[in-house]
Amino acid sequence: MHSLTLDTDNRNTIAQALDSDRWVVACLCAAWCGTCTSYQAAFETVAARHPDKLFVWIDVEDQADVVGDLDVENFPTLLIQRDDVVAFFGTMLPDPALADRLVKAQAAQSGEELARLANSSSERREWQQDCNLRELLRAAGT
Repeated sequence: MHSLTLDTDNRNTIAQALDSDRWVVACLCAAWCGTCTSYQAAFETVAARHPDKLFVWIDVEDQADVVGDLDVENFPTLLIQRDDVVAFFGTMLPDPALADRLVKAQAAQSGEELARLANSSSERREWQQDCNLRELLRAAGT
């Protein structure tokens, strides 16, 4: 197993990873979603290619107190974050090659470039305010 499934027992582990300047790649899905069920193995494959990053599977219904008001329009939705910078938040095709390229592209950015991009559009500024997993975990009492 190369990823964690967010639950009440490991929230602190995930919060600590975000506090340690480690990249976190979260997949937001739902247990009832057939696409999500089939994508979980692919997500594991991508996680195995990036052992330096923390990959987290988040069931939006089981973890509603964490993801609450996040605007998850479709599944799977990826959230990629380092520290307090949300580098990406959006729906992805359930293709591990696309996810792998996205993770690599985000991780290749310097801290300065990530900060610049985080403020480059109203959508990205909203990500910083609404999609910050560290803040979502904190608000849920982690």
